Amino acid sequence: MTDWLNITRIVAVCILMAAVATWLLWQAKSRHGFAPLTAILRAAAQLAALVVILQFMITSVWWVLLWLAVMLVVAALTATRSIGFDRIVLRAVLLSILSGATVGVLVAFATGAVEFGAQYLLAIGGIVIGNSMSVATLSAKRMREQLVDHRDEIFGWLALGATMRFATARFRAEAVRLATTPNIDQSKTTGLVVLPGAFTGAVFAGASPVEAGLFQIVVLSTIMLSSAITAVLVTEQLGSPQQLPAPDGAAA
Repeated sequence: MTDWLNITRIVAVCILMAAVATWLLWQAKSRHGFAPLTAILRAAAQLAALVVILQFMITSVWWVLLWLAVMLVVAALTATRSIGFDRIVLRAVLLSILSGATVGVLVAFATGAVEFGAQYLLAIGGIVIGNSMSVATLSAKRMREQLVDHRDEIFGWLALGATMRFATARFRAEAVRLATTPNIDQSKTTGLVVLPGAFTGAVFAGASPVEAGLFQIVVLSTIMLSSAITAVLVTEQLGSPQQLPAPDGAAA
């Protein structure tokens, strides 16, 4: 009974904080609506489902791989909806996240930097997929914004005989830079400004500070590699369209 009372109290406090955040944003006319509150409610429901699933899934690598596959699909769909849904974008995002996450995780385990196990696979795989989703979204959206804002420049290059890939090269590079900057900045400030979740989670799980620190640096490096791969692949696939996006979103 005590456990359930404690769970109820914690959930109630979280909902209260989200409700206050919603009210403050509403007062600021931020147009978020009830998004902060609904986001916390969704997170609570999804975490509850995850807790139930992990009770039996964490013991099997195959179950973990299945769960990571589900996470991958959801991440690709979420990023695609944010970018602008169509089959080309979905395929590019799915391939980019899959490639980035797979390479990063394989390097971490194949080199022995992290001991292979279901719990570590789930932890690193989940973190990497989530970060790759954010990178894919940022890079694709920034690149499209650049293509819209600099249409005249691109048309100018095309009129001089340049290929679309040449004319859009600097905008792909800018999109990659922007999308990977948050992870680079977070890595720079880890331990001073940012207390990373992987580190604190490992400490709470009983690992020594040295073991936790080593695990965290592996996670950060894996994120860095997977983010770079994801951003480059997304921009390479979507950064040289046959038709430039128009300001209203229509092709032109």
